[in-house]
Amino acid sequence: MKPDVFDHNRKAWDLRAAAGDRWTLPVDPAAIARARAGDWSVLLTPLRPVPRDWFGGLKGARVLALASGGGQQGPIFAAAGAAVTVLDASPAQVARDREVAAREGLALEAWEGDMADLSRFADGSFDLVFHPVANCYVPAVRPVWREAARVLRTGGRLLAGFGNPALYLVDEEADARGEIVVRYRVPYSDLDQLSPSALRARLERGESLQFGHTLEDQIGGQTDAGLAIVGFYEDRWEPGLSALGDRLPCFAATKALKR
Repeated sequence: MKPDVFDHNRKAWDLRAAAGDRWTLPVDPAAIARARAGDWSVLLTPLRPVPRDWFGGLKGARVLALASGGGQQGPIFAAAGAAVTVLDASPAQVARDREVAAREGLALEAWEGDMADLSRFADGSFDLVFHPVANCYVPAVRPVWREAARVLRTGGRLLAGFGNPALYLVDEEADARGEIVVRYRVPYSDLDQLSPSALRARLERGESLQFGHTLEDQIGGQTDAGLAIVGFYEDRWEPGLSALGDRLPCFAATKALKR
């Protein structure tokens, strides 16, 4: 019997927060003070800051930080003057945003929820949806794009980060040793392509289940949802973390406007 992906990954991110994973560490008061003074940057992908001109004006903007818990991006947007809603599957990640908001007196709400189900929000509720690399944790990405487009106002912006599909072709353990061994196919699913013993071990360790989506779904899915992509860049892992990553930009970010 296959596990409930949403429930498993929610618990997996709670474990990562408890372990102090880098993506679960909230910003400090100094970062909030700088953001209030107009000096801020955020990430959609591991290393490269998002260009400031991708955001338009944040002051007074209605922002949805989608699958973006952890007290990192949402509080920065709020400190820069936006009205921010954070939605994340992990209760621990949501708690990070609430903690920073309470500590700093920020206009920020944070809720637990599924990135592919934004039914709690009305059509056209947001001026900006900010969605860092996270859709690798859902089996299907097109519902995420459709929901993001629905809750954006006409002319609103979706800023999204995602993994290069090539990430999911290679054997993970060999890649960490500095070898590139092509073992899998894209679209990729831990549930379907890992061996039964490897999948069982991953589940027992509480590691997240991942899915590698095609570029047709990652990029074409946005345009099919009524979004026009007007900005693009690539990013990498830190040097030495991955043999593939040392040779190939493993992440991308898009700026899209709702038509």
